[in-house]
Amino acid sequence: QVQLVESGGGLVQAGGSLRLSCAASGRTFSNLNLGWFRQAPGKEREFVAAIRWLGSTSYADSVKGRFTISRDNAKNTVYLQMNSLKPEDTAVYYCGATGRVGTGIFAREYDYWGQGTQVTVSS
Repeated sequence: QVQLVESGGGLVQAGGSLRLSCAASGRTFSNLNLGWFRQAPGKEREFVAAIRWLGSTSYADSVKGRFTISRDNAKNTVYLQMNSLKPEDTAVYYCGATGRVGTGIFAREYDYWGQGTQVTVSS
């Protein structure tokens, strides 16, 4: 079992920045593949970014160049640095974790989820 707790969401103006954190417990963190997804009202959960246990990363086209995913295995934490935020980035952001091998870009690949943190970007 893995427990995930996200933090760092909030209200920010367009063009601003936020850094989300997701703290994990319950399993060897360094072996986990991790991802960030988001879900806006009335929409399906969508992929944002992923980082695999060896450190390779993937990003959705909509956030490429603006968001950066990173991990600190010593702190059992994965981060999402979000810059140049846009109103369309408004959503609940979820952290996911899995020990399975996969692409990392599909929600069905993840076995564990946090409770989510709200990000609201005003225009």
